[in-house]
Amino acid sequence: MAAKNAPVLSRRALNRATLERQMLLRRTLVPVKDVVTRLVGLQAQNTRPPYFQLHSRIEDFDPAALSALMESREVVRIVTLRSTIHTHTADDALALRPLVQPARDRELKMFRSGLTGVDLERLASLSKELVEERPRTMKQLREELTVHWPDADPRALSVAARCLLPLVQVTPRGLWGRGGPVALTTVEHWLGRASHQAPAPDGTVLRYLGAFGPASVKDMQMWAGLTRLREVFERLRPRLVTFRDENGVELFDLPDAPRPGPDVPAPPRFLPEFDNVLLGHADRTRVIPPAYKGRNGVGNQSYGTVLVDGFLAALWRLDETTDEATVTVQPLGGLSGAQREEITQEAVEMLTVMSAAPAHDVRFATFIDFGD
Repeated sequence: MAAKNAPVLSRRALNRATLERQMLLRRTLVPVKDVVTRLVGLQAQNTRPPYFQLHSRIEDFDPAALSALMESREVVRIVTLRSTIHTHTADDALALRPLVQPARDRELKMFRSGLTGVDLERLASLSKELVEERPRTMKQLREELTVHWPDADPRALSVAARCLLPLVQVTPRGLWGRGGPVALTTVEHWLGRASHQAPAPDGTVLRYLGAFGPASVKDMQMWAGLTRLREVFERLRPRLVTFRDENGVELFDLPDAPRPGPDVPAPPRFLPEFDNVLLGHADRTRVIPPAYKGRNGVGNQSYGTVLVDGFLAALWRLDETTDEATVTVQPLGGLSGAQREEITQEAVEMLTVMSAAPAHDVRFATFIDFGD
């Protein structure tokens, strides 16, 4: 529990502080690469969400700008935080992947029963040779490894390679308007430079607070997929300020970080599935009202989210043909006429940038079928 004399931050105050750090109160003119750095990467299970994340944060965003960074290998797609794919700058990919290795080790243990008799050191060495010879899909890697360990579980072999090695998804995978299979090589081979040794987590804690604070130790651990970070926060305590949330949980923050007032206006924003701001905390009520918990996704599937006054208020879906792009919005509660108008304007702006279809339409519905 936090000290009783620490200032209390309301849910709205936490909301506004987080949205400010996430560049969601107003769009920024900061270059794309700098935004990716500032946010410590973009969640990227699917290929399109990073582009929509940036559109919601950058003034006059051009999707080609992120694609260009990927083609020049200044930005890459790699499994890091929470053992999920993120879009990171090259520098962050080299630094963060070793930091989160403990999470990959835990994942590997889940597949040990299928790896009986497998020399993991040899598997890592052989896998490295294979993917650096040429990028390979998981299926291709699995087939090659099964030749050497025919009695092992083929899926466990490829998962082990992914856990043991820092593998990146090579382009054209992830490029805007293009596509390709998930072909993998090592980050060192793709970037032409060596990975760092696992850094002390102190710097990453400070960067996390800069992008997601004020936050608790549990928030940071959930975001990173790491454990035992309490001692790091305690070591950094003299450099930080502390608050309490409305439940008495201690929150840490950078002394000079922005903490806008709770009544600062927050414009509507269309966020893609798995947006950073929705996954950056253990306690997500600063963005997702308790009444809507679980409404923006089921299991590993997440839906597009519309923020109104800074909080989840609706879901959205984009359907495109060569002739028309349609955004359908499903309100989760009541919306005023003014709020619907603001949402419509934001949707039109998004479609103008993010769709090549010549005609656009925005619709409100009581139900959206996300099944396909």
